[in-house]
Amino acid sequence: MTYILLDLEWNAAYSRRQGKFVNEIIQIGAVKLDENLKFVDDISIMVHSQLTKKLSSRFKNLTHISNDDMLSGLYLKDAILKYNEWAGEDTVTLTWSTSDLYAIIENCKFFADGAMFKMEKYVDLQGFVQDYLHRTGHEFKGQISLKTAADMLSLTTDGLELHTARDDSMLSSRLFKKTFDKERLMRVWKDASTPEFYERLLFKPYNITSINDSAVDKETLRFKCDKCGTYAKRKTKWVYKNHWFTANFKCRRCGNCFTGRLAFKKHYDCVVTKRVILPIKKRGEKKNDMQSVSAQV
Repeated sequence: MTYILLDLEWNAAYSRRQGKFVNEIIQIGAVKLDENLKFVDDISIMVHSQLTKKLSSRFKNLTHISNDDMLSGLYLKDAILKYNEWAGEDTVTLTWSTSDLYAIIENCKFFADGAMFKMEKYVDLQGFVQDYLHRTGHEFKGQISLKTAADMLSLTTDGLELHTARDDSMLSSRLFKKTFDKERLMRVWKDASTPEFYERLLFKPYNITSINDSAVDKETLRFKCDKCGTYAKRKTKWVYKNHWFTANFKCRRCGNCFTGRLAFKKHYDCVVTKRVILPIKKRGEKKNDMQSVSAQV
């Protein structure tokens, strides 16, 4: 097994075909490590833009890649074929966050004539490293950059020209070695060799707006009385408003009346359900605290 630390540099250019700006891949860089985490090889491939002859000033200032460098590169399909031949078999590919994956999906769809980066197993290195940092007592909020993670782990960036694909991959390899744990890695790697990997990545969770949606488990529509624990009878129709379904209930045993509220959010392979019980207020009563629980089904 080999480990590949992959990094891409992209330039924002306007695509008339798509009617929007696209993050077009301009440089591919990667470092390959063997199963003992020893350096095997690295690769850097310049990609010829199919959208522009002039790179943005921001991109050039950040990466120090010139227009001439870009124009001398391979077209994306040929660049991918070259990368895939270099990558070989039995690999685990890691990128710093999944943002490169979204760029890969879009670029391969529009600029690579069906060619796709070879990936067998995949790990989000950013998540892997941040998990290590949390477990070792480091405090931070949100997602952190490659350079910030290196600083937190006292890893040197000497000799590296950051924001170039090959050198960012080299720094990624140092972070990977520092935080490596084979068992933890195996728990988080995903099979990237099937279409489901990309379908899951592109899936956008959404709120379910129909109580009769096939994804809704009918058992979740039942409410127990918050006073005696007996299943209550629904007395009104479900009403949907502001992402919540609401109906009134009455306990069969103690007569307690309450309002039951439900919200459903569809994810790729599950529905997250939120449940709330509210007392039915009588005129003049102050609002009481609500009881709520969440469940994933």
